[in-house]
Amino acid sequence: MESQELPYVLVDCIGGRFGVYEDHLGFLKKRFHLITMKEYLENKTLLSKKIRAIYVWYHKPAINEELLQSLPNLKVVASAGVGIDHLDLKLLFSYGVKVSNTPFVVSTDTADMGMALMLASSRRLVEGHEMAVSPDTEYFPVDWLGVEVSGATLGILGMGKIGYKVAERAKAFEMKILYHNRNQRKKEEESAVGAIYCKKIDDLLQQSDFVLLAATLTPQTHKMIGKRELELMKPTATLINISRGLIVDQDALVEALQNKVIKAAALDVTYPEPLPRDHPLLKLKNVIITPHIGSATKKTRWVMMEEMAESIEAGLAGLPIPREVLP
Repeated sequence: MESQELPYVLVDCIGGRFGVYEDHLGFLKKRFHLITMKEYLENKTLLSKKIRAIYVWYHKPAINEELLQSLPNLKVVASAGVGIDHLDLKLLFSYGVKVSNTPFVVSTDTADMGMALMLASSRRLVEGHEMAVSPDTEYFPVDWLGVEVSGATLGILGMGKIGYKVAERAKAFEMKILYHNRNQRKKEEESAVGAIYCKKIDDLLQQSDFVLLAATLTPQTHKMIGKRELELMKPTATLINISRGLIVDQDALVEALQNKVIKAAALDVTYPEPLPRDHPLLKLKNVIITPHIGSATKKTRWVMMEEMAESIEAGLAGLPIPREVLP
């Protein structure tokens, strides 16, 4: 009896900058027949009706109407990570395609990253490292100081899974925790981390020593931190962004940092990524920028891959899709 053919799944490429990780291939190839974009474009006639799912690993392959029109049997798009702003959901749904993401697995690592950025910025770790290893350093100045995290006030914008995990970590640092969210958390959830709800963003901005952005990028949150909001922050405050670059008006942030409207910024996300090499943010001493690595640990990326595979298998079998993104 012939074994059933594995379902065809479109990926951007194998390895390289945007490709499926080499050490994920064994797991995936047991379940799917992987087709790269290069293979697909070279063999459209043969492959267009066979491909039933797209595996979107860090925004690649890009999905547009031309691609959707060429894949008449496409059923599922599985996307890595929490953010879905790179997908045109309305377009996908109009073609009857189901969409999934991996929103839960990234929460722990991304929260860890938020705390790491807060500590690195407040204690000036990058500058300190540069001083310690510089061939020009002859002594360590005793007046080279950072600021305290323990006991400081942390304002979290976006108290979803990531924001809440940040609050859990901040509690261990005995921080006063304020938060703003579309919906107020349950009283028991607030009590568990000692968080205080701010109905107005302005109240949070004015009181916080550290403002951490963990909100989802939507039309409502696009550039929600602009010139006005930055001017409401304390001149001693630090802005930390672990969500999406476009939640911040970057030009306004540059101006605020240059003019000491706020003390510092620590960013795991920018727009674009990477920034142009002559961008003013790259020249400022009071900024730490990391290359969007909030979820970048081996364990988390492996679980993300497993969850994407699970969603594809469920969707193709006509079963409920775990972590489905609904219209």
